[in-house]
Amino acid sequence: MEHEIALMSFVLTVVLYGGVKKYYLKTRSWWSTPILAVPLLIIGLVVLAKVPYHTYFADTRWLTWMLGPATVAFAIPIYEQRAIIRKHWLSLSCGVLVAIPVAVISSVELARWLNLSDVMQKSLAPRSISTPFALAASHTLGGSSDLTALFVVVTGVAGMMLGQLLLTVLPIRSALARGALFGAAAHAAGTAKAAEIGAEEGVVASLTMMLAGVATVFAAPLIGYWM
Repeated sequence: MEHEIALMSFVLTVVLYGGVKKYYLKTRSWWSTPILAVPLLIIGLVVLAKVPYHTYFADTRWLTWMLGPATVAFAIPIYEQRAIIRKHWLSLSCGVLVAIPVAVISSVELARWLNLSDVMQKSLAPRSISTPFALAASHTLGGSSDLTALFVVVTGVAGMMLGQLLLTVLPIRSALARGALFGAAAHAAGTAKAAEIGAEEGVVASLTMMLAGVATVFAAPLIGYWM
């Protein structure tokens, strides 16, 4: 019976993701973002049905395994957008090099100030990059992949909402700056919001997100040494 429940959990997760994504593309409402709505729906259903976490994760673990190939696939859009990288390489590089230390140091120092555990600190450190990169960096740092995935979701949703608010207050007219703001701070959720604002903002946000993710994974041993 446990195997059947695990298989149903896998199917339910995939179907929910497809349905929520389709609805989000129609409405573009922040609360229906798949990165927010799907985990909340899954948690509610698992709690109501009293399905143990290990049973739910038994077959859905394959979705986590697919994050590895997804990370490698990020090289394709980077290659396709190489013209933008060549044109704005200095601005993009400076933005990424500033964004990574700010995100990591602010997260870790806040966690230390709140006396959070060592595992919590290491799980929080890569919260500003997309999930595949964050899980890889968290593994190197010795953090918890489950906690890191949760922090990534919260950061993405909060960054998407606060970024839009900032753009209404700050006089930022450069598409490059507007896109980099979302890509470097709110990864995939921010990239989706940047794409709604404009095509160039979406491309720049996507590039910044991927470059920040790759750079953070490579810098993870150095971050671990600092921590």
